[in-house]
Amino acid sequence: MPRRRITIKKKWQADPIYNSIAATRFVNNIMKDGKKIKAQKIFYSSINYIQEKTGSDGFKVFQQALKNVMPVVEVWPRKIAGASYLVPRVVNPDRRFYKAVKWIVESARNKKGKPMYVRLGEEIIAAYNNEGDAIKRKIEIQKQAENNKAFAHFAWWGRKSKKKIN
Repeated sequence: MPRRRITIKKKWQADPIYNSIAATRFVNNIMKDGKKIKAQKIFYSSINYIQEKTGSDGFKVFQQALKNVMPVVEVWPRKIAGASYLVPRVVNPDRRFYKAVKWIVESARNKKGKPMYVRLGEEIIAAYNNEGDAIKRKIEIQKQAENNKAFAHFAWWGRKSKKKIN
């Protein structure tokens, strides 16, 4: 049995309406208790809501909002000589997408008083305009990484060497 973790890339099916893997992954993050059709209705309704509010293509607004929310750096705790340090590091593209989707959906769920598709649409519009809770979260993490920039040299600590064995 190999000692290293073997990563298997998941193959996503494209969304039936927009033919986009990003839309499929977003719907899967909205979904609760396996109710995918309900999640799809929420997503498509929010895209229509965005289209009505902004007057431009709702799906393009959604894509730009995702790009605006994606974090570039994040901090990881490293324990070195008994002390914990928050070490900044660059975020993997898959993880960037996952974090952006998670933050948008979470911030939409935390707002109350309106239907979910309206809350989600408003959060996506806010992210498109570089506002809202998801953007605040991204900025907060970037500030944290900036403040801990002095510990960046610990990024290698505790990792296995990636030498090729011939």
